Amino acid sequence: MFQLSSRVTALHWKLEPMARGTTEPRQIQTAQLPNGIRVVTEHMPHVRSVSVGIWINSGSRSETKPENGISHFLEHMLFKGTTSRSAEQIAREVDSIGGHLDAFTSKELVSYNTKVLDEHVPVAIDVLADLVLNPVMRAEDVEKEKGVILEELKMEADNPEYIVHETFISRFWKGDALGKPIIGTPKTIKSFTREMLNEYHQRVYRPSNILITSAGYLDHQELYKLVEDRFGGLKPDIAPKAAPAPATHAEITYKRKRLQQVHLCLGVPSYPVAHERRYAGYLLNTVLGGGMSSRLFQNIRERQGLAYAVFSELNLFRDTGCLAVYAGTSKENATKLVKSVLEEFRRLKEETVPAEELRRAKDHLKGSLMLSLESTSSRMANLARQEMYFGRFISLDELREAIEQVPAEEIQSLAQHFFDPKGLSMTVLGQPEGPALDRETLVC
Repeated sequence: MFQLSSRVTALHWKLEPMARGTTEPRQIQTAQLPNGIRVVTEHMPHVRSVSVGIWINSGSRSETKPENGISHFLEHMLFKGTTSRSAEQIAREVDSIGGHLDAFTSKELVSYNTKVLDEHVPVAIDVLADLVLNPVMRAEDVEKEKGVILEELKMEADNPEYIVHETFISRFWKGDALGKPIIGTPKTIKSFTREMLNEYHQRVYRPSNILITSAGYLDHQELYKLVEDRFGGLKPDIAPKAAPAPATHAEITYKRKRLQQVHLCLGVPSYPVAHERRYAGYLLNTVLGGGMSSRLFQNIRERQGLAYAVFSELNLFRDTGCLAVYAGTSKENATKLVKSVLEEFRRLKEETVPAEELRRAKDHLKGSLMLSLESTSSRMANLARQEMYFGRFISLDELREAIEQVPAEEIQSLAQHFFDPKGLSMTVLGQPEGPALDRETLVC
């Protein structure tokens, strides 16, 4: 399954669930197998389900140029059968216990996860471990899956929002794997062989890259024992060194395509996911375009009627980030819309956010974060993200206090730092009418 960054993904890196009444400490426990595989669990006594995830700390940005798309391709292949189960047996075994099995690939990780009743945790872990450790990857399945993924790519290529985002990212992080599409290209997809996939699996799916998280009605020691039984035989290894942070590029790109609308992406560099000023970044994004009461939505859609869809988003990674605005508008209104977005950038730089608006933004941010973690699967995913990016777990009190402590002046300071015209990138997809915008006209 191919997963794009969502507009709220960046906010999910930090969330702790809300306890009823007085603050209740999270029942989180961590352990590590002798070979280095980390196990993190959260006991949730008020539910009957358990979500388990196996996380590979290596996504598409870890691929070489000829390998572009191989992480996603391998994710598909792991569901085609193992040394002890066929693809149909995998599906039947999970269905027979009422479970849900899923996977996704992103820029920096791959996830294989399942959600089951607490009594079926041994089956869930056995199936997940079998998928991850024992794929057969038959040559005939590889060839068939090429067709499936090429159709997936065609489906995405029919989506203008996908095209404008991918084009924008490819220019923004030009020359780096972070700017390459997660799904790959037709050329790389067609080039993959069974031998390439096996070599990549052996190189990447190793203890230093594996994290296992679980949340729900579980016992930490019992779950650890299940993981140890299935993953303890892997030999320890040394984690590879992280590549240096990629450079960002401020480019203006026009991509001509016959469409009913013009689709635009404007973006600037932002801080990495774990940066100390991340809370101000979250609030800046919320005020700008993070909801229906945001400035972009109210001014561009509601007051001017220039767009149906308009929003801002944070795409944050371990060493870099981007704050981007997306909108779709008519051909004749493209220039007006861009100038309206730039005007919102300018206002945030020149004026502090009024107290009432800041209050709404803080309450919206805290509420949306808390509501996003009401299931065992979302809590399980949050354990992985916090472990991978922060190495510790932030309490609800710390989160709420950090958001509350952000003053309007810090948001303004951040806007002045981010919204530098020299760092502004823009991608325009479609056939806009009127003169093209150039660097001199992109003033904010």
